[in-house]
Amino acid sequence: MELHKEDSLPSVTVLEYEDLLDSCDMGPKQWRKLVEDLRENYDRYDGFVVIMGTDTMAYTASALSFMIENLGKTIIFTGSQVPFVRTNSDARRNLLFSISLACTLDIPEVCIFFDDKLLRANRTRSGVRVTSLSLTHCRKVDSGSFDAFHSPNFPP
Repeated sequence: MELHKEDSLPSVTVLEYEDLLDSCDMGPKQWRKLVEDLRENYDRYDGFVVIMGTDTMAYTASALSFMIENLGKTIIFTGSQVPFVRTNSDARRNLLFSISLACTLDIPEVCIFFDDKLLRANRTRSGVRVTSLSLTHCRKVDSGSFDAFHSPNFPP
């Protein structure tokens, strides 16, 4: 069966922060830390995957897309609607595809991979407006649906 003869995943290194935050608590201080870590490790890897909660993923990814200049590698943000440990979780698929895409794509920008869609981070849109003025007009479409992020101004 050809379906089961896929290439293996690339080698990965995991950097986990000691103090994990709910994504709702992320802001400019945490964005700067992410940028510092990406810059520090930039020459060591072919691409990067950032795993985080989905509530502010679009804001964080969009902010990083403007904070990182002269990007020559793919940075993909991903997460899940259902926790990794649950049988019906979308986490495993989102993570594995994100790793594979980050290491093989020649797209030098910040993206979001979610529900089998690769979206430009600074064009992502979802359904719940967090502030009246935002970088991406991000809203969460549906907290219970795997199809949580949209990019109406620039389709996937």
